Amino acid sequence: MTIGIWILGDRLDHNQASLVTYQDRKHQIPVILIESLNYARQRPYHQQKLVLIWSAMRHFAADLKADNWLVSYEIAEDFIEPLQRWIKDNQISELVITQPCDRPFYNYIQSLDLACQINFLPDNHFLWSREEFATWAKSRKQLLMEDFYRQGRKKFNILMEKDKPVGGKWNYDKQNRKPPKKNLSTPQRLWFKPDDITQEVIQHIEKQDFPKYGDIKSFNWGVTREQAKQVLEHFITECLPNFGTYQDAMVTGEYTMWHSLISPYLNIGLLHPMEVIKAAETAYYQNDLPINSVEGFIRQVLGWREYMHGIYQYSDAEYSNSNWFDHNHPLPDFFWDGKTTQMNCLKQCLTQVENTGYAHHIQRLMVLNNFALISGINPQEIENWFHSAFIDAYDWVMQTNVLGMGQFADGGMLASKPYAASANYINKMSDYCSNCIYDKSDRTTEKACPFNYFYWDFISRHQDKLKSLGRMNLILGNLKRIPETELKQMNSLAQKWWNNSNH
Repeated sequence: MTIGIWILGDRLDHNQASLVTYQDRKHQIPVILIESLNYARQRPYHQQKLVLIWSAMRHFAADLKADNWLVSYEIAEDFIEPLQRWIKDNQISELVITQPCDRPFYNYIQSLDLACQINFLPDNHFLWSREEFATWAKSRKQLLMEDFYRQGRKKFNILMEKDKPVGGKWNYDKQNRKPPKKNLSTPQRLWFKPDDITQEVIQHIEKQDFPKYGDIKSFNWGVTREQAKQVLEHFITECLPNFGTYQDAMVTGEYTMWHSLISPYLNIGLLHPMEVIKAAETAYYQNDLPINSVEGFIRQVLGWREYMHGIYQYSDAEYSNSNWFDHNHPLPDFFWDGKTTQMNCLKQCLTQVENTGYAHHIQRLMVLNNFALISGINPQEIENWFHSAFIDAYDWVMQTNVLGMGQFADGGMLASKPYAASANYINKMSDYCSNCIYDKSDRTTEKACPFNYFYWDFISRHQDKLKSLGRMNLILGNLKRIPETELKQMNSLAQKWWNNSNH
C-alpha cells in the first residue's frame, strides 16, 4: 500500500495528524498541496484572504521540502485533475487527509472520483474533539458558552487554583466594556512587507478574472509560522496588558486597538490554540498582568472559539438554513463598497474591512451584524458576505458567529437573546456618531439615525416571538410605553429606507 498526503490550505501545521503519523517515513511519502482557481471563484473573496492562504501554502510547501518531504505543488483550475494525475504517477492506494473543519468541503472530498481509498485522520487543531464536545452537549438542557468555558478552564487547568478560578471569579467581562476616552494611545502593530513569494501570489491574483473584493495592495499580514509567532509575542508583550479595558471600544482610524490579530493564523494552523493560551497565562504569572485582560483574552480562545467550533460540528447541515425571524431583505450594495453609505459607523467598519479584511469583534457584532439583524436582511446573505469579506472566515466559524450569535437565526441555540441595539450603544462605545449626518438621538424624523427606527421596528415586528425570551422582558416593557403614533413613524421610516435605493 502506497500512502499519499493531501495538505489542505487551512491546515498548514507540521504537527497536524497526517504529517505526524508518517513523520518517520517522510522520505517515502508523497505530499501534495493544490491551489484551486475554481474554489476561489465560489465567492468574491477578499483578495487579501487569497494572498494569505496561497502565500502561506507556498511557504509551507517550501518548509516541507526543506524537511525532506516529497512535495508536489499544483496551481490548477480544480482539485480533481492534479489529484488524479498525482495519485496515478505515485501509484497511491491510500490518500491521507487531516479531516477538514468545513462540512461542505468534507463532503466535496468524499464525492471525488479517485482511484484510491480516502482516510481522514482526526483534526487536532482544536482543544476539544468533536466527540468530547458532543458528550458535553448531550448531558445539558442548554448549551451555554459560559458553562462550556468554565468546564474548559477545569479540563485544561487554565487560570486555576486547585478547583477555583484565579482571582475568585470566572469572568471579568464587566471590567472590559469601557467606552473609548479621548486621545487613547494605542500600540504600534507588527506588520510584514510582502516577500518575493507573496509578491508573486499578489501578481497571480491580480491577473485572474474571477469576482474579487477588497484592496490587495495594502497586504501586510504574516504568511509563515515564524511570523505568526512574532505576532503572538508582540501581542502578549505590547497589547495584552491593556487588552481588556477597551476591547469593546471603536475609534475612527483605529483599526486594531489592542486586539491580538491572530485569528487568521489560528484558523490556518500557523498557531495552535493551546500555545496561545499558555503564552497569555504565562505572561499573567510572570509579569503580574491585569486579570481582566488575560482572562478576557483566554475566554475568546478557550471559550468562544472552541464553543463555536463545537456547536458547528454538533449541529446538522440544516443549521446553515436557519432563519428564525424569517428575514428576507437583500444585502445592500454598500456592504461591498462602504464609501457609498451615509451612516458613518457602517462606513468606517466597511471601509476598514475593504482595506484590511479585518474588523474586531464589536465592529462585527454590534455594527455590521446588528444592522443586518434589525433591518431584516436575509441571514444567509449577510453570512455569505462575512465569509467572503473577512480574512479569518471559514464555514465553521461564520455559520455559528453570524447565523447564531449575530442574527439569532437559530432561535437561541447559542445565545439567550438577540444582539440588537440602537444608536445609543454605538454612540457610547465609539466616536462614530459625532461625524455622522444622522442624529443619534432622533428616531422619528428624516434626520433620525436608521439604527434607532430599525431597532424599534424590529422589536415591534417580532414582539410575539421575543416574548419567549426572558431577557427581552425589559425591552418589551419599554416598547409598550412608546406612543402608537411614534411607533408608526418609525415603522414608516424603516419601510421608506428599503424603498429608497440610495441608502
